[in-house]
Amino acid sequence: MDTPQQLRVILRTLRQSRGLTQAQLGVLIGVSQKRIARIEAAPEVTSFDQIARMVAAMGCSIVIQQADARQPPGTHAW
Repeated sequence: MDTPQQLRVILRTLRQSRGLTQAQLGVLIGVSQKRIARIEAAPEVTSFDQIARMVAAMGCSIVIQQADARQPPGTHAW
């Protein structure tokens, strides 16, 4: 992932694929529906803690790995 715009799509798609509304996800991590909407709209200004809790509540984890130097920028193995 290279941009916050990609994270927006990933977070929203992940939530929807789990069959969760923003309100339901908010209950799971202890924030309002409005806060979930803000996180999905602007993940670049959201704390890592909130994004990590959101991802964990959806049964996923965040993995950071070194980029493959042979892989052109903007392309992804996923």
